[in-house]
Amino acid sequence: MKRIISGRAGGPYSPAVIAGGFCFVAGQVGVGADGALVDGVESQTARTLDNVKAILDQAGVGMADVVRTTVFLADMDDFQAMNAVYATFFPDEPPARVTVQVARLPIGAAVEIDAVAVMPAGN
Repeated sequence: MKRIISGRAGGPYSPAVIAGGFCFVAGQVGVGADGALVDGVESQTARTLDNVKAILDQAGVGMADVVRTTVFLADMDDFQAMNAVYATFFPDEPPARVTVQVARLPIGAAVEIDAVAVMPAGN
């Protein structure tokens, strides 16, 4: 059985799906409530992870429950800047992570991040 976490999505997909004891969060970019992309890789990373956190909150889990992320960067030269902000969201026991450079991200974003979190028993 799966449970859909609804919300704003930019296409025919769910912001998150809970299945098999995990919450799978779709790739997020650094947009605010107005749908506008914030400027700069640091701000985009923070907003992106805030968006991930908001979806996880809606699912009933938190950032400490994240077991894996994938970070997509438009430019690997932004790795250090992204990583410094990313570290503030996972100060203890950070999740496993993959970071790759891609040719292009939605709406010209510098960074996109998806996440997998483990659900507490009973959810």
